Amino acid sequence: MTTIVLDAMGSDNYPTPDVAGAVMAAREYGVEIILVGDEDRIKPVLATQNPGNLPIRIVHAPEMLTMEDKGMALALKARRPNAKNSMAVGIDLVKNGQAQAFVTAGNTGAGMATAYFRLGTIEGVDLPALAPVFPTATGSCVVLDIGANPEVKPENLYQFAIMGSIYAEKVRGIPNPKVGLISNGEEEGKGNHNVKEATPMLKNAGLNFYGNVEGKEFIGGAVDVAVTDGFTGNVMLKTSEAVAKLIVDKMKESIKNGGPLAMLGGLLVKPALGKIKKLLDPSEEGAAPLLGVNGLVFIGHGRSDEIAIKNAIRVAKNAIEAQVLEAMKAGIRERLQH
Repeated sequence: MTTIVLDAMGSDNYPTPDVAGAVMAAREYGVEIILVGDEDRIKPVLATQNPGNLPIRIVHAPEMLTMEDKGMALALKARRPNAKNSMAVGIDLVKNGQAQAFVTAGNTGAGMATAYFRLGTIEGVDLPALAPVFPTATGSCVVLDIGANPEVKPENLYQFAIMGSIYAEKVRGIPNPKVGLISNGEEEGKGNHNVKEATPMLKNAGLNFYGNVEGKEFIGGAVDVAVTDGFTGNVMLKTSEAVAKLIVDKMKESIKNGGPLAMLGGLLVKPALGKIKKLLDPSEEGAAPLLGVNGLVFIGHGRSDEIAIKNAIRVAKNAIEAQVLEAMKAGIRERLQH
């Protein structure tokens, strides 16, 4: 049976949405869930969810990493061999072969640091990359990196492109995905030093390389995988979320303040608005994979509710079944030999 570890102390409102989402996932997807965290806090919440005979068990971890953990203090907590925080204990279960994936809605930086220090990276990969899925005009696009590495080298972008392409094909089901480099101009030769230096690498990588993409091509669905540094990617993510929220809020405001006809029109377009809201809702994906570490790790948003947690577990399950980690290792190894 597929076994997935969930950090029960991850979300902002832990452990209730985490545990509720885990029960929903175990019931709907037929996976075994290991809840890691403070057993005294998890048990009563689990009891309220009526888990029955579902394959859910608790592994006690008395400590947790929070937004207050930064810098050297975070690094020490992430790499200490006998660490007792929920992220370290959970990731060690994956490292030791007791589970196939780890999911958390906790501190993103803590999740990345803990995975990096405890699992290491795939041979041939220098830095891991966080790779969420963005909605586009034609479907979706895997974007990496969106925050793990504010500063990168051209060879890191090359590695991100390979990993993103494999993930898009194996998990997203996109044959021969198109890969683009985020730049300030679509013409070759535009972009910063990293983009210019990475371009010939990607041309010769055996990928379906599209070239440079600006924001309009990216949102328009020109590529299935968009590669950039973590600083740019994080700005893209937060800007996209803010713009999407602004549009939906303004549409609601206009309908509400537009009089009887606008209210009537609002009722007519309500189903369409619901589809748009669902498209823009980050809980639909639940979590983003941390590609490049030697194990399957998925990091969700702190505001995750039980639906987001359930969907994060689904995404992890799909990656396990697609054997994406093995495919990534093979893909990187193959290109290192050229």
